Amino acid sequence: MIYLDYCATTPMSEKSLTIYSKVAKEHFGNPSSLHDYGTMANHLLEQSREDIAKMIQAEKEGIFFTSGGSESNYLSLLSIARGNKHRGNHIITTKIEHPSVINSLNVLLEEGFTISFVPVNSYGEVELELLEQEINENTILVSIGHANSELGTIQNMKDIGGLLKCKNVLFHSDCVQTFGKIPIDVEAFHLSAVSMSAHKIYGPKGVGAVYLSPDISWQASVPNSSQEKGFRQGTGNVPGIAAFTIAATDSIQSMDNELQRFEQLQKLFLSSIDSSKVILEGHPTRRLAHHLCLRIKGIEGQYMMLECNRRGIAISTGSACKVGQTAPSKAMTETGKNLDEAREMIRISFGVDTTEDHIHYIAKAINDIIENFYY
Repeated sequence: MIYLDYCATTPMSEKSLTIYSKVAKEHFGNPSSLHDYGTMANHLLEQSREDIAKMIQAEKEGIFFTSGGSESNYLSLLSIARGNKHRGNHIITTKIEHPSVINSLNVLLEEGFTISFVPVNSYGEVELELLEQEINENTILVSIGHANSELGTIQNMKDIGGLLKCKNVLFHSDCVQTFGKIPIDVEAFHLSAVSMSAHKIYGPKGVGAVYLSPDISWQASVPNSSQEKGFRQGTGNVPGIAAFTIAATDSIQSMDNELQRFEQLQKLFLSSIDSSKVILEGHPTRRLAHHLCLRIKGIEGQYMMLECNRRGIAISTGSACKVGQTAPSKAMTETGKNLDEAREMIRISFGVDTTEDHIHYIAKAINDIIENFYY
């Protein structure tokens, strides 16, 4: 079967699997323990913290390890909001954010915070003028994802961050879809917080990280927690964190070459399909190179996904975190599509094992499905 759903998850790399097994066997100590086993585990944990920090041009002290991207979003948003409530209670986001961001903000809504949603344009981009209009004297935090998981559109982080810095507003970004795939610079983007995940970059599931700027105030979600400097509870998953770090290291080192390769695969696909029936959604150029958000005119995405699966191709109809929901993609409706158009969306995403032969195969499959459907 041809796997083309790398934005949902990736297989663990051989290096990541090897490191996980080695650390689990040889450095199984609790990193909080004071004996030598604990000291060795803690050394690995702190080295991983330093390595991850360097990858986003951050300070080691700002890195906290979590159980994944969703927990990273939850803990960072709640910790920042509660730790800055003395400054105000207004938070700004978009309606196209990952469900873990929206769900976390709904928790804060029940605590008395107010949430505003800045609209996005037809490409899924946040426009600075509209963002600035939403900011008021009570605004303490803005959460905008680096790249949308369904549309693939990359936000203008430098300009957004620059505006928020001038307004003295904290900036959180869900970078789960971009960490290890395109450059992230917390200083250049003026980011206060970043959410990351391991399983999107060939690391293990159940591991992630948060960057919190050492310059900002935050409040622990669970008081008196002792792990991760009070940021979260739970014994440090040292094997998972070490495997995450090696997977991230490899992804960063191969980033430039993979970006070029994915751009060529993307162009090859788009030149091989029936453009009168298949529409590329999201921004045509400011988008993730390994990501294609497509709308097949008149054919529901669920049908296309099942027909591709029948032909031995794994794709998706959007974020894996929304599987089972009957409502169409929020990202599609927020960019101006009606409900029927939104239901036509499919997502194809490339990875390390994707070849030109795979692209030729899926392009032909999609063209054949369309032809059989209409004729």
